[in-house]
Amino acid sequence: MENFFDNQRILDLIWKRKFHFLIIGFIAIVLSAIFSGPAFIQPKFKSTARIYPSNIWTHSNESETEQMLEILNSNDIKIRMFDAFDLHQAYRVNKDDPNYLTYMFDLYNTNVSVNKTEFETAEIKVLDHDPVRASNMCDSIIFFYNKKVRELHKAKDKEMVDISQKALNKKYRELSVLEKQLDSLREATGIINFNEQVPELTRGYMSALATGRGSAGDTKTIEKLYSNFSKEGTKAFFLENKYNQTIHVIDSLSIVFDTYMTEYEKDITYSHVVEYPFPADKKSYPVRWLIVLMSTFSAVFLALLAFMVLDYRKS
Repeated sequence: MENFFDNQRILDLIWKRKFHFLIIGFIAIVLSAIFSGPAFIQPKFKSTARIYPSNIWTHSNESETEQMLEILNSNDIKIRMFDAFDLHQAYRVNKDDPNYLTYMFDLYNTNVSVNKTEFETAEIKVLDHDPVRASNMCDSIIFFYNKKVRELHKAKDKEMVDISQKALNKKYRELSVLEKQLDSLREATGIINFNEQVPELTRGYMSALATGRGSAGDTKTIEKLYSNFSKEGTKAFFLENKYNQTIHVIDSLSIVFDTYMTEYEKDITYSHVVEYPFPADKKSYPVRWLIVLMSTFSAVFLALLAFMVLDYRKS
């Protein structure tokens, strides 16, 4: 067995069988060239696009590009692509098959890839038998990405709009109750504005008592108002402060609500397209020269092993 792999023996065998190897190699070249042709292997065309992320925020320790890759590779976008391009027909998968999604995901992942480049762009590559469809699929992946991110942002913004709207409505209800209490108190006591009326009322009441001037009716009115302030002044003061504080809170909540509503209503994109896809004019698969080379090498190598075994048995 030691002599089986002897280098000199192998070289002698190759020289002895050189015409056999040439014939086998020629046959391998011809057959591999034929069977790698479009009649047996349908060619595929490649379209490529490169995009940068924009207008997004990151989660945990991932970068913006890594977050973009997560969304681009999500099953949600893949299923949208299945439906948009009727890929079950292109991939020849029966939609009624119980393993339909499994087959579709495998075929899609074979023909579509999304990876990060060294320059932090997301590179989308699509292989398809139709060069126009390959290009359109690249465009649609970008479109569905923007739509998906917009949906995610809108869902979060809508949540914040609802929360701020709920808080705002609550404060408006509180303000309405305070207004009714103030109106009722003002009508019953004559206290319109506690902080502004107290100094004037005190000054007028003390002046009337000190000088004795003024009619009995005026003095009686001042005394009644003064008495109302003594009994209901604290309540009026509290209600007025509470009312003003509520208005201030409503102003703040209105700004917050308007901010979230603006975010919710805006319609923007979440990617910068660095390289737009286009229909390829040259196939990318199969690489016929590589198939011919590998097939020829394999055929010659197998022939060498076969001749070595035959020669070893004879010897």
